[in-house]
Amino acid sequence: MIRNYFSRMLLAAATVVALGSCANSGNASTDTAAATADSTLTDSVPTVYMFTEINSDNLVKIYEALGRKATGNVAVKLSTGEPGGHNFLQPALIKDLVHKVNGTIVECNTAYGGGRSDTESHYKAAKDHGFTDIATVDIMDAEGEIKLPVEGGKHIAYDIVGSHYANYDFTVVLSHFKGHAMAGFGGAIKNISIGIASSNGKRWIHSAGASTTDWGNPEQTDFLETMAEAAKAVDNHCGDNILYISVANNLSVDCDCDSSPADPEMGDIGILASLDPVALDRACTDLVRSSDDHGKIHLIERIDSRQGMHTLQYAEQIGLGSQKYNLVKLD
Repeated sequence: MIRNYFSRMLLAAATVVALGSCANSGNASTDTAAATADSTLTDSVPTVYMFTEINSDNLVKIYEALGRKATGNVAVKLSTGEPGGHNFLQPALIKDLVHKVNGTIVECNTAYGGGRSDTESHYKAAKDHGFTDIATVDIMDAEGEIKLPVEGGKHIAYDIVGSHYANYDFTVVLSHFKGHAMAGFGGAIKNISIGIASSNGKRWIHSAGASTTDWGNPEQTDFLETMAEAAKAVDNHCGDNILYISVANNLSVDCDCDSSPADPEMGDIGILASLDPVALDRACTDLVRSSDDHGKIHLIERIDSRQGMHTLQYAEQIGLGSQKYNLVKLD
């Protein structure tokens, strides 16, 4: 999918940084250069912005740096966290951003039992975790589901999402980047695929399009590719009315869908954002690999043992985004 990346405005004193580990991914620049609105970015190389300090002010600033204003009825897609878990993005951190965009926090019910598998218990979890104190929470499949077409996929012809998703004009994808027991890692792509899918849609993705009633037993690469196809359906549905922000903190090897996640074994990385979900996820994984923190070995093992990078390879192949990017650090 071709995007108009020239619509972004870079902050005046930002610095373009090409990570050493990105050389193999084809980053556009290996030299440090001052970034301006007349930067040499091309349509084929998206920008990923980054703050190393994680706070509510920087979360708002990185949204503004993207240069794409959230308008209309705005959905803020995040994980409200499984009861018992504690690594999810905290309401105090995200409150200012949610208010900035006048957003509604949106979720869909899970497909694995637990404390968020039905609307009543899911809403209670959101309330208990403090999300209803900062915004309206909408469990989007509370009244059914709709299908979004998948273009160029080989596993599914359509994605199945909560019916309320059709009510929103713009989506702010606010992801907690961390590990995941099945996908290797969870970031922007997982958040818009499995996260926006209804309960039936989640089973549809996990089974690689075989069933809406059970997860089946697909090949790992088929599952990962189906996740990318579902993400593309959402991204295509939104067009230019979507943006992606990821917070790389509490870097457990386990997802926020886990009621007893492993404790993080490496330090926080920062806040990253892009108009390209593939570039954003690739930047997050590159930063893990290039970190000086020895604890990264556990998260890297989780990503690689689940073939997590295949998701990005396939997502790029089907046109969801680019693994090449320019990393712009903001002060």
